[in-house]
Amino acid sequence: MRLLFDKNTWQEIFGSIGKNKTRTIITVIGVLWGIFIYIALAGAAKGLDNGFERNFETVAKNSLWAWTNRTSIPYGGYKIGRAVPLKVGDAETLRNRIPDIQYIAPINTKGVFGGAAAQGIRGLKSGSYPVYGYYPEIAKMATQKIYKGGRFINEEDMEGARKVCVIGERVQQELFEKDEEPVGSYVRIDNVYFQVIGVHKFSQTTPFGSDGDIFIPFNTFKKLYNTGDSAQFFTIAAYDDADVVQVEQDVKRVLKSIHRVHPDDERAIGSFNLGQIFGRIMGFAQGITFLSLIVGLATILAGVIGIGNILLISVKERTKELGIRRALGATPGEVRTLIILESVFLTMIAGVIGIVLGAGVLSIINRLTADTTDFPYTNPTVPIPLVVGALLVMVVLGTLIGMIPAQRAVSIKPIDALREE
Repeated sequence: MRLLFDKNTWQEIFGSIGKNKTRTIITVIGVLWGIFIYIALAGAAKGLDNGFERNFETVAKNSLWAWTNRTSIPYGGYKIGRAVPLKVGDAETLRNRIPDIQYIAPINTKGVFGGAAAQGIRGLKSGSYPVYGYYPEIAKMATQKIYKGGRFINEEDMEGARKVCVIGERVQQELFEKDEEPVGSYVRIDNVYFQVIGVHKFSQTTPFGSDGDIFIPFNTFKKLYNTGDSAQFFTIAAYDDADVVQVEQDVKRVLKSIHRVHPDDERAIGSFNLGQIFGRIMGFAQGITFLSLIVGLATILAGVIGIGNILLISVKERTKELGIRRALGATPGEVRTLIILESVFLTMIAGVIGIVLGAGVLSIINRLTADTTDFPYTNPTVPIPLVVGALLVMVVLGTLIGMIPAQRAVSIKPIDALREE
């Protein structure tokens, strides 16, 4: 410890480094490059992770959609090609039979999966827009970004089958004047007047949707289009700790049981599992982080070994000098500490420079992608604990690799060193 704060110790270390500047710089670059690669790749992976988190922040991570098609296998006395009718009551059955379901809501649409869209009219302006019949629970599964002054569909709207609607940004632009407040105004949807209660900002986190959508209460949709107890599909959110893939399989199994569909019929029940896709994306980001750790550590190790090599050469070149130190009373421990300090110093300097350069590159990338919404990427950073951990690893490696030339220096006998030419 005394040598660590001894001025002469550091003068000797800097003197040794100064004798072989080019060789030292080239070797240090190996360690610098390793920590730079680690910081850059780990930060890039974190940026990708943050980007997907941002894009999916408005929707439940463990969510999926399920619907019915026509059968592809005859079963229970029914022929092939039978249409499977999805019912509103199926939602309660699914909730009761599958404990991992947190929320579930039927949805009906017009103009989404084929067929004519609804006609929206206000004054002399008109347009064709998809209409969704929504339950208020939808907001718990996919956060609806409603502009200030408006709101989403609530329970009172559902129970009273109120003629209220939430319109998309494009609907507002096409049916209202630029400075006109849409909330509280009325639009005519398929010849029925609806009061606008909110304007929603479109977010592409579902397999369908656009900025021209109109949302109305599910019960209102049922009366307007006489859909009865039919539902086109269900949106489902499982609990965070649930296996969303298993939930999807359970949903299909229960629906097949309810509607007498062959268990092996893969076409009769369709689904879109956002939770599974999100899990794969997060797994990909974690894989990049792990890869950056492996590549970075391997490159750092190679650089540290290079530092060990130049120290071995340095010890060889300083044989006479080290012999004189021993003859003047320097203990083996002091000589060993001197060499190890030089190894750790070079390793730390390379590590700090690599971290600074990596942080600089990430900062440039962050500025270039700050306003990008098309690509899921934001705020590429490396957590401080990982940076500190990388530095500690470098100290340990620098110490271990420094022990080899240090032991070589200690093994030099003073009398032999003084004879060295």
